[in-house]
Amino acid sequence: MSESPSSLSTTPILELHDVHMHFGGVTALKGVNAHIPRGIIQSIIGPNGAGKTTLLNCISGLLRPSSGAVIFQGEPLQGKRPHEIARRGVSRTFQHVALFPHMSVWENVMVGRHARTRAGFWASGLRLPFMRREEAEIREEAEAWLVFAGLQDARDLPAGALPLGKQKILEIARALATDPAMILLDEPAGGLNTRETEELGDLLRRIQNKGVTVVLVEHDMNLVMDISDRIVVLHFGQVLASGTPREVKDNPSVTQAYLGEDWGNGAGDLRERSLAENHEL
Repeated sequence: MSESPSSLSTTPILELHDVHMHFGGVTALKGVNAHIPRGIIQSIIGPNGAGKTTLLNCISGLLRPSSGAVIFQGEPLQGKRPHEIARRGVSRTFQHVALFPHMSVWENVMVGRHARTRAGFWASGLRLPFMRREEAEIREEAEAWLVFAGLQDARDLPAGALPLGKQKILEIARALATDPAMILLDEPAGGLNTRETEELGDLLRRIQNKGVTVVLVEHDMNLVMDISDRIVVLHFGQVLASGTPREVKDNPSVTQAYLGEDWGNGAGDLRERSLAENHEL
């Protein structure tokens, strides 16, 4: 787990070029264009049904865009399988916790690290020397990420015994164990209380300080405005606005679309908007 200083850069780590996604007669993404600089915390916001999760799925390979291009570190990702994209340095978490509940916290993190193993079936079965060395490295790396995430005291507990906030932190630790250049987080603050959300924000800053680009889909606007370097606003599958938190906050189109009159007072929660008009994609 190497240390790497965070530095904001104009060089994009991720480029989205005219990305469309259709599900039969439903268009979830309509010509999304974005350039995400390396080393930033980039938030993607919008009401339910705006296409946020669909966009993450297109980036991570769970969905193949109907048209357009997804470029990561100069290489196109479309057509690549999720595990191939993960090996290229893109990791992610999901809206709903997806741990191995009966395995220990430590073992869950080791599962993430196995995405970087080189040993194949025969080397593992024969317990060749390099395989034993690799297993030892996996254990050490998993321990290091537990400490980084503040989960070392829960190391041997079953993952399912952790409270929701700690389970979400564990998912992030497991994603970090793949040694990503960019991590995609889908509503990590969902269901967390104020203290847990503050701890999450601190963790995301520390991840950024290690040089990992963070792409955050989130409804908690206090968290988004506090930690984001840049924000993209999706509206019915299209980019409505993008810029710094201040630029987005002051954008009349964003305010008119769904942030509402209380936005200026810090009460901009997008959860309850557009439910009658949209379905979650």
